[in-house]
Amino acid sequence: MITPPIEPMLAKPIGSGIPDDVTGLSFEPKWDGFRCLVFRSHDGVVLQGRGRSRSDADEVIDLAYAFPEIVESCLRQLSPGTVLDAEIVVAHDGRLDFTVLSSRLRPRSEAGGTNIARLAETHPASLLAFDLLWLDGDLRTVAFGERRDRLTALATEWVPPLHLTPNTADADVASAWFRDFEAAGVDGIMVKALADPYTEGKRTQGKVKHQRTVDAVVAGWRPHARPGTDGQDVVGSLLLGLFDAQGRLQYMGAASAFTAKVRAELVDLLAPLAVDDDAHPWRASTGVRVPGEANRWKKEQAWHAVRPELVAEVTYDQLEAGRFRHVAGFVRWRPDRTPGSCTDEQIDHPPTASVDDLFPGGLTPGS
Repeated sequence: MITPPIEPMLAKPIGSGIPDDVTGLSFEPKWDGFRCLVFRSHDGVVLQGRGRSRSDADEVIDLAYAFPEIVESCLRQLSPGTVLDAEIVVAHDGRLDFTVLSSRLRPRSEAGGTNIARLAETHPASLLAFDLLWLDGDLRTVAFGERRDRLTALATEWVPPLHLTPNTADADVASAWFRDFEAAGVDGIMVKALADPYTEGKRTQGKVKHQRTVDAVVAGWRPHARPGTDGQDVVGSLLLGLFDAQGRLQYMGAASAFTAKVRAELVDLLAPLAVDDDAHPWRASTGVRVPGEANRWKKEQAWHAVRPELVAEVTYDQLEAGRFRHVAGFVRWRPDRTPGSCTDEQIDHPPTASVDDLFPGGLTPGS
């Protein structure tokens, strides 16, 4: 049996819609959760997460300590010598909840403690399997279509929290998943060639994700981790806001990925707009989302306030808790737009469907 660590097979963006030619392809929902490789051995279960230990590049990030209900189910339902590729998710009220899922990750010093047990009971996780790497032998060189058939047969008797990810060769079905289940936590669509082997660490699969644009107000900036040539702060990310129905500027997220030259140029552009804290809507107002709030993982992040006068067009894929789920992409400045015209009415609200409809018997506990 293969043992951790191994690199998961990855995907690259291939557009914002299902391909026109779907010959030899299959499609799956792309889940908003934690990717993991499941190793069920005679010694127990390892849930290998993405990345490696900072102190030891060969040390696996094992998520098993944080998800005892997943481990227990794998011990009961998987035979020793089984390796799966899967996603860990938490579902509430018919949708995946990444914020709650993230709260399940506690310091390792709490492993086996009452806090992790309580979270497992109040916010139980599910394991959504989509590939099979080892079962009575190495399957990584076997075509995905055959691996999927073997996984489907293996999952016939599974009960929650283990689930088989839906899969289809029908482009219309995949398009419906993409269109109808975004608000339920389907992060996009995975596009897989039926003939492909499992290629560790390579982006040989495809993914289709929503891409939208919005005109947002630039109301601040965060310094880049690396100072400029003169040792001064340069812009690492622009902090973006939209006005709500009450006229309050709500923080939406950040846009980044600028070159070193642009980071320095942005400092000069934003310097004349610097404003005292008391005069800034994110410093002086109440009842609004603001940047830089501390959480259990990081200290409060410093940021520089600027007058909300510049408008930028940015790309985003989806929202979470009213703000951009991922870092936005800068497209261009919009000197033709006034800040007051940048309202949250621009935001596209996708149809609401229940993720339970994608699984026989449902996914949400108690559904």
